Amino acid sequence: MQGLWKIVGSPRYILIFEAAARHGSFTRAASELNVQQPAVSAAIKQLEQALGAPLFLRSHKKVELTPVGAAYYAEVSKALHQILEATRTVQSEARSAIVTLCASTAFNTYWMMPRLRTLRDLHPEIDLRLQSSDREPDIDDEGISLAVRRGNGDWPGCHAFLIAPEVIYPIASPGLMAQTAVRRREDILAATLIHLEEPVRERPGWKDWFAAQNCTVTIPPSGLRLNDYALVLNAAISGEGFAFGWNHLAADLVANNLLAARREWSWHTGMGFYLVWSKARTLSENAERVRDWLISAAGSGQTAG
Repeated sequence: MQGLWKIVGSPRYILIFEAAARHGSFTRAASELNVQQPAVSAAIKQLEQALGAPLFLRSHKKVELTPVGAAYYAEVSKALHQILEATRTVQSEARSAIVTLCASTAFNTYWMMPRLRTLRDLHPEIDLRLQSSDREPDIDDEGISLAVRRGNGDWPGCHAFLIAPEVIYPIASPGLMAQTAVRRREDILAATLIHLEEPVRERPGWKDWFAAQNCTVTIPPSGLRLNDYALVLNAAISGEGFAFGWNHLAADLVANNLLAARREWSWHTGMGFYLVWSKARTLSENAERVRDWLISAAGSGQTAG
């Protein structure tokens, strides 16, 4: 395309001409291209001088294509449309190689990260991008391939697969658990309680857990209150108090002796954590591979490491 560059000076002039011809207005072309109207006028003038022919008839209130301009616009618009389609094809193929998984910070940190090596060994060609969110984004509006949500498995417009049932039990650092004389559920109240208070998503709290255990207690107003479950787990590991242990996230930490748990006091809430994906959009082949791997890892009870 060296010859084109020599003739017109800059391909930018052709893009500006196409917009001006399509709108029949230098002003509307300037608005579309986010430039000033004099810049459009100057670019068209440069292109006319380079071509040696007038492209527009200018009057006080409007501009019209000359016969030469109309013929040139027909060819230019066709060529630019082909370039646009080729660009979209490349962009679509590039995006299909990318797989996004949107989940809480805690899920990405304590469930996904320890297992990523296995996925990468199986599918090194997949560009998996983990997104952490403190809300439940619209996967169609935001173009998200896969997401993990807490609920009952029923979301309009989404397929859902149960990753893990919601099972909650008290956890603390091994040192704090050994130091605290916890023989009854109520004895937990003698220690500091770590509360999860997310700003958007609804999550059960200590009051709900005690009620499910048929314990009538008054929750102390004091305690440590955090807005992200990853922070809750870090605080519990550090010995700051007793926290909720969501089994699918805490089990590996307990197995590695980073946390101790009272699993005999488990609460099965009836809710679960689900992998979801859109019914409106077909998953790419790479997204299907990640989905199938997640389902397999969840179904086999695959542990980290």
